[in-house]
Amino acid sequence: MKNYNRTLLAAAFAAVLGVTGCGSDGSDGADGAAGTPGTPGIPGADGADGTSAGLTVTTVNNAYDYTLQLDPADIVVMGSEPFSIKFTVSGKGTGNADVPFSGLERVALYVTSQSENTTDTGAPMLWTNHALANDFGSSMYCNLTGSTTARDGSVVNACTLTEDAANPGTYIGTWTHEGNAPVVLADGNVNDLVRVMIRTYDVVDADGTDISDKILSTPLDFIPATGELAVSAKDSVSNAACINCHGELTGYDDSDKRISKIAAHHNYQKVENCVACHNPAYAADQNDPELGFNPNFNAMIHTIHAGGHLAEWGVLQGDAEEFAEVHFPTELNECTACHDNGNQWKENIYREACVGCHVTVNFETGVGHSDYEIPQADDSQCMNCHVGGLSPATAHKVGKRAEYADLLTVDFTSITAVPSATAGMQTLTIKANVTMNGAVIADGTSLATYNATSNPTGMLPANSLLIGNVDATGKVNSWRDLSISLNLASGTLSGGVLTIVRDVPDAQATGTIYIGSEANVCVKAGKVAGCGEDDLEYANDTPIGNTSAIKYFDLAGGSVNLMRTTDADRITVTEAKCNSCHGTLDYIKGYRHGTYTFDQCQNCHNETNGASGHDASWTKGEDGSTVITPNVSYDNKDLVTVSHRFHSGNWNTIEGIYRDHTGELIGYPSNETDCAACHKDGATFFADDGGLTSGKRAIKVAATSTNPGYYISPVAESCRSCHAHSNGAALAHFKSNGAIVESDAMTDSDLPVESCATCHAEGKTYGLDKVHATTSH
Repeated sequence: MKNYNRTLLAAAFAAVLGVTGCGSDGSDGADGAAGTPGTPGIPGADGADGTSAGLTVTTVNNAYDYTLQLDPADIVVMGSEPFSIKFTVSGKGTGNADVPFSGLERVALYVTSQSENTTDTGAPMLWTNHALANDFGSSMYCNLTGSTTARDGSVVNACTLTEDAANPGTYIGTWTHEGNAPVVLADGNVNDLVRVMIRTYDVVDADGTDISDKILSTPLDFIPATGELAVSAKDSVSNAACINCHGELTGYDDSDKRISKIAAHHNYQKVENCVACHNPAYAADQNDPELGFNPNFNAMIHTIHAGGHLAEWGVLQGDAEEFAEVHFPTELNECTACHDNGNQWKENIYREACVGCHVTVNFETGVGHSDYEIPQADDSQCMNCHVGGLSPATAHKVGKRAEYADLLTVDFTSITAVPSATAGMQTLTIKANVTMNGAVIADGTSLATYNATSNPTGMLPANSLLIGNVDATGKVNSWRDLSISLNLASGTLSGGVLTIVRDVPDAQATGTIYIGSEANVCVKAGKVAGCGEDDLEYANDTPIGNTSAIKYFDLAGGSVNLMRTTDADRITVTEAKCNSCHGTLDYIKGYRHGTYTFDQCQNCHNETNGASGHDASWTKGEDGSTVITPNVSYDNKDLVTVSHRFHSGNWNTIEGIYRDHTGELIGYPSNETDCAACHKDGATFFADDGGLTSGKRAIKVAATSTNPGYYISPVAESCRSCHAHSNGAALAHFKSNGAIVESDAMTDSDLPVESCATCHAEGKTYGLDKVHATTSH
């Protein structure tokens, strides 16, 4: 069993695609006498290759062009009746018409049923894999001969697959060996839900090349007694939830969403597929030092997604050590990040699922099971305690980060300026309405700058202001670069109004000023609390950011200039795309920054902040050592390049997301070329003049307190933020197409527009939409 599960964790095959129509004419007879010409018929629908759209196909271009359909009335997999199955297959013929797919030679059937658990241990409903229950493995092959070679090299019986000669594309499977087929559950309940899926092998394109993706039918759930379609009571995690991080296979219908990247198997594409193998038949003790995890789906998924945390706690062992590379991108206790389909996750409590994350709990002895170390022999008593305050939803604080986002609100209402008594300075007056715990903040409330590590009694781990200028192009000039330090404690509170008065240089007290706050708070019992208090819900290592939208004020009373990230027409990404995987940017940015939106991020991560805290690029050597990529460095914090670098593993850490010694990207859950994982669907990256849609035309680098910095071209810097574009040949290519790279950086920010769009704009031969396409094959 353990060897089998190691196989489950290995990657599968890959290849390419094609499509054609085929058929044959009968032999010609002798010429007859010419007849009277008839009335011309209506022309048939010819395809691009000139063949008739009514013929069958034997190849397909993509996995999603192959459609296998099942009908419950054609399936016998329960009871004493002989096994039988019939299904139809179509592909794309000329003119993109659905036509019968002929010549199928080998498939595998996965059959499971869902029944009520009558014991006091485990989930209320259980999956049974029919083949496993009959000691036959996880599936049954069907082929033309009725026998095949198993994974271990032995010859095993298979069902016999026959194509209906009168109805091409219709296939019948029968069992010609002694007894009944192993996918038939003789003692099964015909009123239980049954799930059937079929995997097809040996499908090729017109060139004879294997289709690279697994070709899987849409799982069919039905009740054998009635033939009615059914809905599983166990599927509390939808495919859409997995797709939020793992990406979506393109080409399939919206009703048939499929997961793009599950690296362990490349690629069983739906949650419904996974339970065909990962079910109670493979349940195991996670304390087994060799395996180290329970391969039953509920427990295994919990352990995998908690892998990075469990590794930090030093509790992974055996094969489970492979999960150490998995870092959950949102709060681990935010159960609804995955459990988005019903309330089973909080209403059906049993040990096996819980211990998938809480791996240090020993239910036999009670060690780790609450402060009272209560032993549990079975699951019959779980729901006696795990309701109310101890329910999973409450104990895991599900949804609380979003609920608590308004505990501290800072709403800036005005900025005015008058000449200061000091030459060359203006006196700025900033006002904001502040609420705390849902009420107007009381006079005298301390908003002093607190760093929770040095002053653990502090209420706010960080509370600086986000402030700076925006020019007419949308470019940000943050005052943090000018050491004009302002924070919430810089002002006074009266009647819920915060007033900050500060002298600033004339050069800053002009035009449009943006302002917001990045304050964080600790929370206890649903209220803002001192970060040194006991029993905090959210402490200084995972605080809650304040709600403070970036506001714009023009000191001359004219129209304000907006950051590019505030203008929807100039930005190709959205916070919603980030939050679909990360939950909220407030959590991802950690305790230092209470930020939720890109315009808050831009205070630091902009094209005028010419310095980087992560200037090198590291990879993980074969022996686990850190290998510094030679001749590659970065010296800017621009939001685009930083985001690309981090998510492509081009960073100076070997944790979370990074590259290994083979160049493989580790830790990123989706396809690395899937731009739509972050960018808007159908985003246009280039403007009419060939520059970026955002209007950004330069990025500052190498700025220090004594060096004003230099400027480089933005497209090249974005491209080289991935490893594949960081070598000398790539830099030469950038330069030959008009890019100013760091070795030739200029003091003038008015740089020429790069000619990248000539080849790489959308729709071009080497357009980003083509070279980064993630279409299934």
